[in-house]
Amino acid sequence: MKRVKGPGIFLSQFITSQPPFNSLAGLAEWAAGLGYRALQIPCHQPAIFDLEQAAVSQTYCDDVRGMLAGFGLEISELSTHLEGQLVAVNPAYDRAFDNFAPATLRGDPARRTGWAIATLKRAAAASEKLGLRAHATFSGSLAWPWFYPWPPHHEALFDEAFTELARRWLPVLDVFDQHGVDLCYEIHPGEDLHDGVTFERFLAEVNHHPRCNILFDPSHLLLQHIDYLQFIDLYHPRIKAFHVKDAEYQLNGRSGVYGGYQPWLARAGRFRSPGDGQIDFNRIFSKLAQYDYDGWAVLEWECCLKEGETGAREGAAFIRRNIIPVADRAFDDFALAENAPSIRHQLGLDRDV
Repeated sequence: MKRVKGPGIFLSQFITSQPPFNSLAGLAEWAAGLGYRALQIPCHQPAIFDLEQAAVSQTYCDDVRGMLAGFGLEISELSTHLEGQLVAVNPAYDRAFDNFAPATLRGDPARRTGWAIATLKRAAAASEKLGLRAHATFSGSLAWPWFYPWPPHHEALFDEAFTELARRWLPVLDVFDQHGVDLCYEIHPGEDLHDGVTFERFLAEVNHHPRCNILFDPSHLLLQHIDYLQFIDLYHPRIKAFHVKDAEYQLNGRSGVYGGYQPWLARAGRFRSPGDGQIDFNRIFSKLAQYDYDGWAVLEWECCLKEGETGAREGAAFIRRNIIPVADRAFDDFALAENAPSIRHQLGLDRDV
């Protein structure tokens, strides 16, 4: 059996303009001091991590790895969540997502998409140079404005949306395959890949590409009322990355899954720090151990109540406490004694008949 690695921490929510959170070395020293063993590093902050340089320079990648090793840290994955979002943007969301792109590309959807695809390809090259096995991203969304369709379901519209989504992503998946890295889509509302059904549809469109995989984050499943434990049973061969993020859903008579345009604090479904919500992480870690998941358990902190550094400190201990030291043999192996009678003897097949 294989063992989950951790704890890791996704840096994106902790980067600021103030030390120690404004440099990779500062963040590394801070995270190591909290007990983390790995960092998930976003690619949209050149002052933290220069993706363009990493894609072409083994020396730069070796220097980054060496610096982190000095703090006892590794890289779990690189993240292109924002860039992945820009691979596919419905015009309804152009204004909302334009700021994810460089200023020179804003207002030009075609160039923005081209830049996003090129950035993903650079992330594949950088991941290989860093010795990484997996990469975290979003799928983007063309069909999301119709996620709860009215007028009623429009089959041709969804067919075209997923065909186009696959057309954009297939060349990226091929590049990740060339570099030996799994591309892990975070299953997330707002993305066209937001549940098991939509992932399966996309997977079929990309011909069951071996690098098309899943970043498992149970918080987004719980808030959609999806059985996140059965999700592991169904999709564990494709789960190659894991965010430890908690959530809670408080049933009430005023609002529901869609949130009512309210801030997170007032919504029925909201994110919490690990251990403060409703997700059964003990069973999640058990399932992942059962299915030999040997990737990283990475804290993604987005709590609507708790202060961030407190959540990060508690999160390291929470993940460490939930990782199962897997057995190297079955508990009843003692029954298979070396001097046990032969199988044929035990079955009575060595007697005269």
